[in-house]
Amino acid sequence: MTDDATAPEAPAIFNSKTRPQSADDEISNFAKVNYLEVTRHQHDQRLDNFLLNRLKGLPKPHIYKMIRSDEIRVNNKRCKAHDRLHREDVVRIAPVVLATREKPIISTEFAKSLLKRVVYEDEGLLVLNKPSGIAVHGGSGLDFGVIEAMREVTGKKYLELIHRIDKDTSGLLMISKKRSSLKALQQHLVDRTIQKHYLCLAKGQPVLNEQSIDAPLLRYTLASGERRVKVDKQDEQAKESQTNIIVHSRFTIADQPVSLIEAKPLTGRTHQIRVHLAHIGHAILGDDKYNVHDKSGVHRLCLHAWRLDIPGYEPIIAPLPEDIAALLPEGTELPTV
Repeated sequence: MTDDATAPEAPAIFNSKTRPQSADDEISNFAKVNYLEVTRHQHDQRLDNFLLNRLKGLPKPHIYKMIRSDEIRVNNKRCKAHDRLHREDVVRIAPVVLATREKPIISTEFAKSLLKRVVYEDEGLLVLNKPSGIAVHGGSGLDFGVIEAMREVTGKKYLELIHRIDKDTSGLLMISKKRSSLKALQQHLVDRTIQKHYLCLAKGQPVLNEQSIDAPLLRYTLASGERRVKVDKQDEQAKESQTNIIVHSRFTIADQPVSLIEAKPLTGRTHQIRVHLAHIGHAILGDDKYNVHDKSGVHRLCLHAWRLDIPGYEPIIAPLPEDIAALLPEGTELPTV
């Protein structure tokens, strides 16, 4: 799996055989010791995130084990997962058998179709209207996702996800084109100064037109290994979570009462909107995880990342996709900016 831990380390100045490659370039051979030189694109990035981006297909616990086992070194020194990297640092990665795999084949047609879904772009930010059913990144049995396809079709060495949305959720996905934009926009997310707006179709018809859901969420794993989230007000590990909702329309689908709801998450927990709406008795149509007894006959998760309010930007909008819009009664008024 790895080279001999007792072998002498590479000298501070690398010879021609161990010359470090740019960390902007993909690793071509995981079966040997690799030396990666940090560029401005990775400056100030945590070591664990740096490795996760470069050792695709290797489970996260294995990466942490490599760090603890001294199979990862920075400038020939032991390191920790939370250490920050700096430009011109050299990261040594021991041979990794599990990460060796062929580069996924991404069809040109699919990649180009994503380019047509770009709704906003400037020198540092790209916002994509992601289709439902496509993961944002590879892993967990998936060869590739949106980010890998975008790197392929644009030819850009640096494209990074600023945040994530569920595979079956459609709508706005922010991708950074520069390290500085990534840090700035992720800080906005931490400070909760970016407001995300989602539109969804939910079962039932809430009595109130507006309400706030304040319910802590806990992640857990099923016996099958699949991850889930639930409201848990007792467990100390549960994280505080708030979502504001507005009911825009009430109607029926297949004789079942349904509502068009705008959800504004104030926190960014996994499956937050899906679990919060299910918690108050109004699960999202087509949700095979939290609405398993759905009788609407809808075959997709009716959740769409509709609008982004980012400080310094005009509101960014992704229109409701046709397969959700087709479920609305004629004349239904959608929310406006």
